[in-house]
Amino acid sequence: MLTADLAFLAALAVMIGANLYLAPKVGGRIAMQWGLDGKPTWYAPKRVAMWGLVALALIVRLLIYFAMTYTPDKVHSPELGLLLASIIIAAVHVGILAMAARKP
Repeated sequence: MLTADLAFLAALAVMIGANLYLAPKVGGRIAMQWGLDGKPTWYAPKRVAMWGLVALALIVRLLIYFAMTYTPDKVHSPELGLLLASIIIAAVHVGILAMAARKP
């Protein structure tokens, strides 16, 4: 287990906690991307938006594990990659949900 796995587990806990806490406050669709004018360009269904990024984080961790296991000579700084991915995905996820919860 890498030291960065602790950050990954904390990020997963934050994402799942945000999902459970903000689920009643979020409508049926969640804006997932915004254009240069600040308006949403596409929406995702609530469940896909809320749990899709959690699944993405798990897939990224799985890919890092497989790369470290099967091609260790080609992997450089897996702890840094996992740490940054964990922080970025969790921050984006919480930000998107917080924006969706504020919408009337």
